[in-house]
Amino acid sequence: MVRPLVLTQTTTRVLEPGELGAALAILESEPVANAFVTSRVQVAGLDPWRLGGEMWGWYADGRLRSLCYSGANLVPICAGPEAVRAFADRARRTGRRCSSIVGPAGATAQLWRLLEPSWGPAREVRTHQPLMVTEEIPAVVAPDPFVRRIRKDELEVIMPACVAMFTEEVGVSPLAGDGGLLYQARVAELVGAGRSFARIDDGRVIFKAEIGAATTQACQIQGVWVDPEYRGRGLSESGMAAVVRYALADVAPVVSLYVNDYNTPARAAYRRVGFREVGAFMSVLF
Repeated sequence: MVRPLVLTQTTTRVLEPGELGAALAILESEPVANAFVTSRVQVAGLDPWRLGGEMWGWYADGRLRSLCYSGANLVPICAGPEAVRAFADRARRTGRRCSSIVGPAGATAQLWRLLEPSWGPAREVRTHQPLMVTEEIPAVVAPDPFVRRIRKDELEVIMPACVAMFTEEVGVSPLAGDGGLLYQARVAELVGAGRSFARIDDGRVIFKAEIGAATTQACQIQGVWVDPEYRGRGLSESGMAAVVRYALADVAPVVSLYVNDYNTPARAAYRRVGFREVGAFMSVLF
C-alpha cells in the first residue's frame, strides 16, 4: 500500500506583538536553555525596538514551531533542521548584523555550517560549552559571607572588573566602538536590578558575578571573575556558592550557566558548588 504524499506548508517571518503568547509557550518549553531570550521577551514583548532585535518565527501548517532571536546575538530556539535552514536563508538575505551566534550546540552548529560560506570567517568558534544547572544551595562549599549585592553608587567600583572579565572572556574590549556606552548601560541595569554581586576588599573587587538572565522558572549566572592575584584560593567556589544562595532565595528555582569546555578549573569549581551538566551550547564570535 502506497501512502499519499503529504505536503507541509512552511514559512518564516518576523513575529507580531499579538503572537507573544505563542512565542512564550515555545520559550518556556525549555526554560533553562532559553532563559536569556525568555527574560528579554517577558520584559520587552516582541516589539523590535524594545526587544533590541527581531524575533523570527518558523511556521509549519500555520502553527508557530520554532524561533530565532536576531539582535546583537543570533539565537536559534527550539529549532530542528528544517527550521534552522529557514533561519539561515533569512539571515543570509538580511546580512550579518550580530556580533555572535549562540545557542544549543546542535542547532547552532548547523546554522553556522550554512552561514559560514557567506558570513565567515569567524574570529573564534567555541563548539562545546557545557550547560550546567543546580537547584540546591551548596552542601559542601560554604558561601563567602563577604559576597554581596552591588549598590548603585558602586558602579564605578565594579566597572573595571566587568571590563577585565569581558576582555578576558571574549577577546576584545567592551569599550571599543561606542566607548563602552552600551556595555556600561548593561552593567548599570544589572546593578540596578540587584543582580550584580561581588566581594570588595578595601575598594578592590576580588570576586564578581551577575545573574544575567532571570525568569520565574530559571536564571543564568554570567560574568564570573576572580582577580588574577587571588586565583587558586577557592574564591570562585565560595563566591559562586554565595551567588547561588541569593539566586535560589530571590530569583528562580533553577540556576544555570554555561562555560567553555577548555576551562577545566572553572568546570571543576562549578561541580564542587553543585552544578551538573545537562547539555551544551556553542558560540560563534565575530
